[in-house]
Amino acid sequence: MTEKTKVLAFDFGASSGRAMLFEYDGEKLTIDEIHRFSNDPVTVGGSMYWDFLRLFFEVKQGILKCINSGNGDISAIGIDTWGVDYAFFDKNGKMLGNPHHYRDTRTQGLIDKLAGKLGGKEYIYNKTGIQFAELNSLYQMYSSLLEGDPTLDAADKVLFAPDIFNYFLTGVMKNEYTMASTSQLLDPYTKNWCGELIKKVGLPEKIFGDIIMPGTVIGTLSDEICEELGCPKIPVIAVGAHDTASAVASVPVTEGDDYVYISSGTWALLGVENDKPLINETAMKFNFTNEGGVGNKIRFLRNIMGLWIIQESRRQWQREGKDYSFNDLEQQAWQAKPFASLIDPDYSAFGVPGNMPKRIKEFCEKTGQTVPETPGDVIRCAAQSLAFKIAMSVDGMEETLGRKINKIHMVGGGIKDSMVCKFTANASGRPVIAGPVEATSTGNAIMQLIALGKIKDLKEARQIIKNSFPVKVYEPEDGEEWKAAYNKFKNIAKMS
Repeated sequence: MTEKTKVLAFDFGASSGRAMLFEYDGEKLTIDEIHRFSNDPVTVGGSMYWDFLRLFFEVKQGILKCINSGNGDISAIGIDTWGVDYAFFDKNGKMLGNPHHYRDTRTQGLIDKLAGKLGGKEYIYNKTGIQFAELNSLYQMYSSLLEGDPTLDAADKVLFAPDIFNYFLTGVMKNEYTMASTSQLLDPYTKNWCGELIKKVGLPEKIFGDIIMPGTVIGTLSDEICEELGCPKIPVIAVGAHDTASAVASVPVTEGDDYVYISSGTWALLGVENDKPLINETAMKFNFTNEGGVGNKIRFLRNIMGLWIIQESRRQWQREGKDYSFNDLEQQAWQAKPFASLIDPDYSAFGVPGNMPKRIKEFCEKTGQTVPETPGDVIRCAAQSLAFKIAMSVDGMEETLGRKINKIHMVGGGIKDSMVCKFTANASGRPVIAGPVEATSTGNAIMQLIALGKIKDLKEARQIIKNSFPVKVYEPEDGEEWKAAYNKFKNIAKMS
């Protein structure tokens, strides 16, 4: 009988985190959720932060629950998180304050300001291959520079979110590659820090440390952690530490497929895997990004505002005392009139917390459309608009790559929204293959198993994922109606 291997995957999203125990029997993976907890940002003094010490408490609780459930024989631990956010550490290894949240407003207007200082956006894009977004680490650090932030002056090292957890667990400071690549400070060709850009911005070069690749053993749990939790010195492994890198690793595809992947959740990350960066005028026009992937791949993709608009709309209705479930909202949306109103999901006003239904109504009024009135109208508007934005991005991907894309692989928690999956197939005219749901934690686990020598490589891992988890196929329907509405959407997107 094949020996079973257990690994513990911590997956942090923008609103929650969980510890997932994976067991591999040589053929298939099984999953057991050990611990789940909320991830609540804190706004204080006009700034938004992550409550990192609380989150690390939850990491320790996850390890403790795993041990107490009789699973003390785990072979490794891996951690992935959302992108771009970081903390500075002083020369004594102390964290200099909680990391800012990427939705904090301190970076507004800084893309153009920094581009002006450096001679244009083209310089930044050609050096990094990373899409322009105000949330990128580059603009966060530039904000600290402009504000005379004392934590930057005192900084000896910068660690990104998963690096921080790894350091707290092991005492080892390293920057994981896929995460570092989200910063817009990395050279995508050398896979190392872009020293020339860092100097020109005016950031201290010394804070950027050693970069390690996914599949590297960072260290083992420190003596202090082992004593506190009563656990052995378990290895901590660098996985695809950016959650999208882990999600993409779990896409159950066969080499040679003409597909795009979508990691679907608060964001919709749409792209392909390339062997090398693709940096040219067309890629920049469509704001495509070249982020690091596992298996030495480049994730050529773009960020689309995903289910955030729907999630934030629901939160607003909850604040008003209307506690709709997501299923309630979907059922209401099915009853609403199709294509009555559309929005550009990437319109800047939709990117920050607040009264989302009101903003959607204001956008529709401003663009001369029917104003959605009911929650069903709002959700149908958001879901159809997201599907059209995905379709537009797939078309842009075809133009940039110079080849056809025949299908869409959608993974992650967002595939529970069957309406968005169905609408995406209709809007794009391509089948959508949805699954697995637990994509990010699965990609996290397979990199641990590869590092442990239990799985040969990514190709073998994806076959194991196919064997382990079901998928659902959505075929496109109502083609002519959706084509006509797609043209309407393109005009609306231009207005925004």
